[in-house]
Amino acid sequence: MDGLFEIPGAAAAAPGSVPGSGSLGANTHASAPLAVRMRPRTLDELAGQEQLRAAGSPLRRLIEGDQSMSLLLWGPPGTGKTTIASIVSQQTSRRFVEVSAVAAGVKEVRAAIDSARAELARGGQETVLFVDEVHRFTKAQQDALLPGVENRWVTLVAATTENPFFSVISPLLSRSLLLRLQSLTDEDVSAVIDQALADDRGLGGEIGLADEARDHLVRLAGGDARRALTYLEAAAGAAASTGLTTIDLATAETAVDQAAVRYDRQGDQHYDVISAFIKSIRGSDADAALHYLARMFEAGEDPRFIARRLVVLASEDVGLADPTALTTAVAAAQAVQLIGMPEARLNLAQAVIALAVAPKSNAVITAIDAAQADVRAGRIGQVPAHLRDGHYAGAAKLGHNKGAPVPYVYSHDEPFGIAEQQYAPDEVADARYYRPTSLGAEAAVKERWERVRRIVRGG
Repeated sequence: MDGLFEIPGAAAAAPGSVPGSGSLGANTHASAPLAVRMRPRTLDELAGQEQLRAAGSPLRRLIEGDQSMSLLLWGPPGTGKTTIASIVSQQTSRRFVEVSAVAAGVKEVRAAIDSARAELARGGQETVLFVDEVHRFTKAQQDALLPGVENRWVTLVAATTENPFFSVISPLLSRSLLLRLQSLTDEDVSAVIDQALADDRGLGGEIGLADEARDHLVRLAGGDARRALTYLEAAAGAAASTGLTTIDLATAETAVDQAAVRYDRQGDQHYDVISAFIKSIRGSDADAALHYLARMFEAGEDPRFIARRLVVLASEDVGLADPTALTTAVAAAQAVQLIGMPEARLNLAQAVIALAVAPKSNAVITAIDAAQADVRAGRIGQVPAHLRDGHYAGAAKLGHNKGAPVPYVYSHDEPFGIAEQQYAPDEVADARYYRPTSLGAEAAVKERWERVRRIVRGG
């Protein structure tokens, strides 16, 4: 069945392996990729993730107590999500069934759950249903998982690289134990490499690794154990083909000819990098902002997404401290549409530098937030009668505009073009929403606004 395969007794097939071939544990075949052969078989073999492996942790209690509980695993690629699903299956003696979020539809999801339900009815094994990249499922597909989870026909283990609070439906999130996996440290990745070099499941001590080459592989892995083992396998193959018994730096560099960036535009780091990018501009660090901009460029981030965030930032964090900020950001966004990448990287970089070095003010966002808070709290009131529309027949009889007890004063007839009169409803007549700062060009705005406000309010 497309998008669905089962491995009785536990082992999950790795991407690209033959379904049902036993790609994990004792059944792993010798030609399987190194990353598959070295996949941990117990929780204690898992690299990093001390918070999940600790004694008394929810995951350890679930496995050692053989409990039926659905898991939602959230973390960057190569941190052990698929491995944990396999361990749950192996150490609890459950069937392991994987549904591909890329290829499967609602039909395949329901078929997997129906099969698990039938197995239970026959008195057979319970089923671990592993859904990788669950964020790729539509709402309807995620909804199809709910009956199996609610009735515990399956132990669902769903993995995602994206923030589940954005990508997973609330009913599924509330019915699952959410476990957050952290990126592996360089020490964790180095330990994974050492184990693969020595273990009989891996390279069996047949080849060595120079320290410089190790540092190179660890750096390129970017906290991803699977990537580290893939690079190691490529380097070992290159060394063996030239008769070397030790992988040196030159061999490692040749085998791994593309640098890895610690950023996954489809993963959780997408949110982390864009957050750091915005905060760096807000903090006026142009160099840091350019670093994160470069990381997004190299990872293939959509430049329109970057441009949109700059347009928002121009009003949220710069505002009237530099009235040209919004113009600059909008111009960069238009340049992205007009020119496209890679040339538009120059326009985005110019906008980033301009916004980073610009004086900052958040007076715009605090003003509109305060105004909306009053409206939501019910502080609305009636529009003053002298400001209401007076152009239609009968308006004067209703006391609108010129017929109001207090007539409307035309501002252009007054000195300085400013009239003393009430504009806001009575409920918020004394509200002060816009509080300009003394930074940049907003200092002049502040001075003028204070004078104007005194005239308008009669202060």
